[in-house]
Amino acid sequence: MRMSIARDDERLDGPGIPRSLTRKQVQDLLRRGRSLQDADLRGANLTGLDFAGADLRDAKLAEADLSGCSFVGADLRGASLWKANLRNVVFEKTRLEGADMDFAHLDGASFLGARLKKTILPMDRMNMSDVEESVRHGSPVRMQNLDDDDG
Repeated sequence: MRMSIARDDERLDGPGIPRSLTRKQVQDLLRRGRSLQDADLRGANLTGLDFAGADLRDAKLAEADLSGCSFVGADLRGASLWKANLRNVVFEKTRLEGADMDFAHLDGASFLGARLKKTILPMDRMNMSDVEESVRHGSPVRMQNLDDDDG
């Protein structure tokens, strides 16, 4: 699927334009309120960015460092967050339906009011009751077996 990100009248997936976006390009797109739907951000260091209200449907964020980011009201439906660093991330009122968070590092993340239908979570390292508590009250989730992480 092609990226649907536009910069003024140019397409970022056209000839000669890199498929992956840099941190600076992401910050610029967020500042302008542009969509990041289908964006390829695999392995990117995006720590601490504010993605509030951003459209990240079907974005590829696998193995990205998103620690400390805010996704308040963002749309991450169908996004790949496989093995991403999501420590201390705020997913308040975030749409996460169908997102893949398997093998993600979610320690300290909070999910107040998040929508998690068909979301793939690393349930071998966390309790569903903790996730449900976080959705209801915004408490941070705690992961188990973090000593087994490779970074």
